[in-house]
Amino acid sequence: MPPALHFAVDDPCAPDVAPLLEQLDGYLANLYPTGNIQPVSLDALRQPNVAFLTARVDDVPVACGTCVTHDDYVEVKRMYVLPACRGLGLGKQLLEALEKHVHDHGGRLVRLETGTAQTEAIELYERAGYHRIPPFGDHRANPQSICMEKSLA
Repeated sequence: MPPALHFAVDDPCAPDVAPLLEQLDGYLANLYPTGNIQPVSLDALRQPNVAFLTARVDDVPVACGTCVTHDDYVEVKRMYVLPACRGLGLGKQLLEALEKHVHDHGGRLVRLETGTAQTEAIELYERAGYHRIPPFGDHRANPQSICMEKSLA
């Protein structure tokens, strides 16, 4: 039987999710060694306005992403696909699952911030219809940062 891929809201504190988040933090720390990228606390991922989604293959977490609801937009954050699973279209599927979650919960505008070193992510977002915008929310002008948005309406 082929592996089963399943997207769902998950608990970021689940024991099998911790290694995924640790790899994400390590990946970002290697890309941006100046320290301007800070890890997100588990408490921050468990707030009422946050939905943490995982992609699981045969019940093993292989990718994650977060939706943070603000007054007039939802921010997609913490998107990560394990290196062994890249190049299979999982990032696109994860982004679509996050957007579906946003839409299903009444969100109409998605924003995100990514880094200039994440060329694959930038290409994914652009292909998915995101366009560049000025910094928003807590994000400040940063030469290593790109902010984007997409209307789901």
